[in-house]
Order: sequence, then C-alpha cells, then structure tokens
Amino acid sequence: MAGYWQNWLPERATFAAVDQSTMRAVIVIDAASSVPIHRQVYEAWRQAVLQGRFRRGERVPSTRDLADNLGLSRSTVTQAYEQLIAEGYLVAARGAGTFVCRELPEPLLPERPQPKRTQRAVAPVQWSSWGASVQQPDGIGQRALGPALERSTAVVSFARWGPDLRQFPVALWRRLLVRHLREPSPAMLDYADSQGHAVLREQIANYVVRSRAARCTPEQVLIVNGSQQGIELSARLLLERGDEVACEDPGYLGTRRTFDAYGARLRGTRVDSEGLVVGELGRKARLVYVTPSHQFPTGVSMSLTRRLELLAWARLNRAVIIEDDYDSEYRYSGPPLPCLQGLSEDVPVIYCGTFSKMMFPGLRIGYLILPAHMLPVFGRAKWISDRHTALLEQAALADFIGEGHLERHVRRMRRIYGQRRAVLCDALSRHFGSAADVQGEAAGMHLLVRFADLRMQQRAKGARVQLPPTDCYYLQPSCAAPAHSEFLLGFAALPEAAIEEGIRRLAK
Repeated sequence: MAGYWQNWLPERATFAAVDQSTMRAVIVIDAASSVPIHRQVYEAWRQAVLQGRFRRGERVPSTRDLADNLGLSRSTVTQAYEQLIAEGYLVAARGAGTFVCRELPEPLLPERPQPKRTQRAVAPVQWSSWGASVQQPDGIGQRALGPALERSTAVVSFARWGPDLRQFPVALWRRLLVRHLREPSPAMLDYADSQGHAVLREQIANYVVRSRAARCTPEQVLIVNGSQQGIELSARLLLERGDEVACEDPGYLGTRRTFDAYGARLRGTRVDSEGLVVGELGRKARLVYVTPSHQFPTGVSMSLTRRLELLAWARLNRAVIIEDDYDSEYRYSGPPLPCLQGLSEDVPVIYCGTFSKMMFPGLRIGYLILPAHMLPVFGRAKWISDRHTALLEQAALADFIGEGHLERHVRRMRRIYGQRRAVLCDALSRHFGSAADVQGEAAGMHLLVRFADLRMQQRAKGARVQLPPTDCYYLQPSCAAPAHSEFLLGFAALPEAAIEEGIRRLAK
C-alpha cells in the first residue's frame, strides 16, 4: 500500500501521510495553499500533539520516514521538526529518535490565532419507522445503573438481574483460552462453518439432552452471538410484515422490539400462575414466543399441562414456538421441568439457550436447537449476518463444558443465588409482611414484588435504593399493575448484606 494518497482536484492537490509505525496521525498538505509546506507540517504535528493523537513520551516518525511518506524533501520536514523541538513540543534523543515532550509548553505560550473554519450542517437522516421508535428511551441498550448511581457506594441497586461476575473462575477461563492460543491450528485462525465449532455443538447437545431433556443431536445446534441474535434470525426468517406474533404479556422487551422491527403485529397474551394462557392465543399467530421455565418478568413456571396445551395449539394452527430458556439452570425447589422442545415430536420448536446467565454476558455465545429441516436456512442466514461466532471463545467454551467446569460452576452459583433469594424473601417478610407480595417460583435471578404502599417508588428514591418498575414490560397498559407498586428485584449480583440493607432502607 502506498504511504500516501493523492487526490487531484482542478486547482488543488492534497497529500495525506500516515505514520506506518504507529498509525496514529494523518497529515494533510495543501499544495495550492499560500502557507509554506514546512509550516503546514509544523502546524499539523502541533495540533496532533495538543489533541492527544500522539501521547506524551511517544516516539514519532523520523524526518526521513515522514518525508518519504509525504513525498517531500527531507529538509522541509527537518525544518518543521526543528521548530517543534525549539518550541518544546518534540524532543530529540541522540541514537534513540524523536519523541513527544512529556511537559508541553502550551500553557506557557500566548494564545495563537486559529483560522476560522466553516462547518457545514449535517443533513438530517430519514429514519425507518423502527429506527424512529428505538429513539424512545425504554431501557433497551442501556446499562442497568446510571453513571451517578454507579459511582456512589451509598446506593443499593436491585436493577441488575444478571450473574455475579465476581464469582466466575476467571483464572480457569484464561487458562483455557491460552491453551488454544499457544499453538493454534490454521483452522482456528480462518473462516469457519457458520453453524459453529463442531466440538462445542457436540458438548451443547450432550448438555441439553442431559440437563433439559431435549431431543437433540449436534447437527441441530446453531451457535449464535447470544440469544438475542437467535431471536432476531428467527424473526427475519419466519415473519412477513403484518404477520401476527403471540408473546407473553408482560414479557421480555428485547424480543418485542425485534418483532416490531420486522413489522409483526404483536398479540399480548396474559400470563397467570401456570404461565401463558393458551386459550387467549386466538388462531392467527404464526409465531409464539415463550419463557416457560422462568417467565420474564413474573417468574412463574409453565405447568406441564399448559405446556402440552400449547404444543397442541401450535400443532392445530401450524405455528412455530420460540422457547427462550434463558436461566432454567437456577431452580431452587422442586424437580426440574422438561423443556418444551423435548416434549414435541411433530411441532416446530426453536429452543434458544445462552451462556450469559450461566457464565458472563460479555462472552456473547448462545445457541439455537432447530428442527433438522430448518437448519440449512438458519445456517445460511447466520453466514450472511456475520459469517460465524468467534472461534477462540467457542473452543475454550467446549473445553469448559467437556471438562465439567460448567456444571460445577452452575451448582456452586445455584447454591449462592438460592441463599440470596432466601435472604431477600426473608427480609421482605420481616419488614413488610403481607404488604409485599412475592410472585413466581423459587427460580432465576430476580423476583417480582407487589407492594401495598403506592408511594414505594418515591420512598425508594429517598432511601437511595434503585427499584425498577415493571410497567415497560406490559404490552397492554390496562393489564399492568400500577407502576409505582410493582417492581422487579434482581438479587443474584448483590451480597446478602446489601440485600438486607436495601430492604431495611425501604421499610425505614
């Protein structure tokens, strides 16, 4: 690649040089300008230093290298460097090179007049209908804590319902990654099968057959970048604009936004103590999205009777079911329930799993278990979307599962999370009694609580407790409890002492 680009205009020639050793600065020279070339080089470097594009103490290109890249004489560049050295922006070390000064002279120098630049207004963008809708703040794509609350140690926040990242065995994970980095095979560094790393697919198939009673072979597993990509691929491949999609109400907001993006008509379906009310699904939905193991956000588990009823409805109406099994590993009482996918023989169920809750969200690895006849289309769509998921992490994850580390980690975290949930329920009972109604099963990383006190949201702010209301999860506002009385409390990432302190503050 050439060291500079030339852009010839009728009355102007512009040269840009990039330092190939650092790739940090771009210098633009206007050959048609009345400003001398050495002065343009000087000013460009001075601005690069002051703007931080070159850090203090960092080495800069030699006069020979820069002159070659710019296509200028070395004497011109040397003249600019000498001026920069004389004014204290650069320093030359004999035998070592030229460096940015660690102490810049700018605060000691008089203000220099800057040339006025006219800035053109950027033309407005015409958003799609979905692009316009996601501009409205609703929590999607935002961190659970605001910057001010994150910096304060005095705030107790129940707004996170993810794992406790401090408990993850980082040293073990690093060792597994290094194992594959030490002597990587050529295949590990190349493009890969969009379906995913073969060893990981085999480990996932074995895991879900054993732990979730799924009907699965490695050939049915598609590796995706988290469950959200799996849901997005399903919507893209199965929905036409105007199609009806049935979803739980209340339900997961990220899925609702995805279906909106593809022009689906959402049919919010009520959730009771046994899960999705199948009798209210109607007959037009092409797709049904459910979280049967631990419904989000109510926390109820779909009963076996209701699961069989849903499969019968899908069979009759030729609909596809998306089963999002996002945190089924964390069940603290009663026997584990079989997944919907394992109960179906002739109903197309797309099972969506993720390692974000079992391990850590930054991993960005999830998986779909698909009916065999659907896999070629999904695999091709995954290839078009992003080719494949990162191979190094897939290989390390295959070892993490195959060597038993995942099951040991899940067992340990199930015990810790179960204790924290018990502490939260006990604190609510002691401080609020019947005035705090805990919903759902003993499972997952959050629980839904309805307070009798309608001023709880104001009280939480005064007590410096972050208490997220559930109103945004309802598709039909008429079905929602008052936003100031129903809240979603995440407990998995909070130490027991913080849980106790947060509830004590609310009751004080």
